[in-house]
Amino acid sequence: MSVSRLTVPASPDHRHIVVEGPIGVGKTTLAKRLAETFGAEPLLEQADENPFLERFYRDPRHNALPAQLFFLFQRARTLAGLKQGELFQPVRISDYLFAKDRIFAQLTLESDELALYDQVYERLAVGLPAPDLVVYLQAPVGVLARRVARRNIGYEQLMRREYLEQVVAAYAQFFHHYDDSPLLIVNASEINPLEREPDYANLVREIGKVRAGRHFFNPSPATAPFETMA
Repeated sequence: MSVSRLTVPASPDHRHIVVEGPIGVGKTTLAKRLAETFGAEPLLEQADENPFLERFYRDPRHNALPAQLFFLFQRARTLAGLKQGELFQPVRISDYLFAKDRIFAQLTLESDELALYDQVYERLAVGLPAPDLVVYLQAPVGVLARRVARRNIGYEQLMRREYLEQVVAAYAQFFHHYDDSPLLIVNASEINPLEREPDYANLVREIGKVRAGRHFFNPSPATAPFETMA
């Protein structure tokens, strides 16, 4: 029997769960495991399909707009295929929140580029389904930088620490004001829900408790500090 099947099942109210957080915090890997546990359909961002991403890390000024628009269209296309009524059939777990797309746009685009981006964003966002739970993973910049280095994705090694610091701050600001869905804020710096079953079971239980509003989960690690989440 898979260990993920031993955990507490998702609440029936949780039909569309989004796992979010800055680069390196582990949202994609956690989303995959939650999808396995809940018997859910994973909706995962395909960063490797973005032909402008490596160019962006090499030359942000000249490649930010095409990289950002590619992700915007990719995310909108995936979510547009989900009609609101269908969200009450299979559970879906995603590793991106459409509304957070603007976090990166604000960080990387010039004012005229951002104005163009906003016009496109506003058109694409109309009618897209909102999640009924967002799990926001937090971790300090130092922890994220070590995880990014450890997973050794080529273009990510070009990332400047200053940029990662800006991303972390922008995420914190975004979710400080976010109230479109129930929100579970998780301190993910010292837990390992991927390799330590007690950590994972505790997180799943917390997810099952959330019905509305804003919640904080600041667990103690089961064993050693967590550094391996991808």
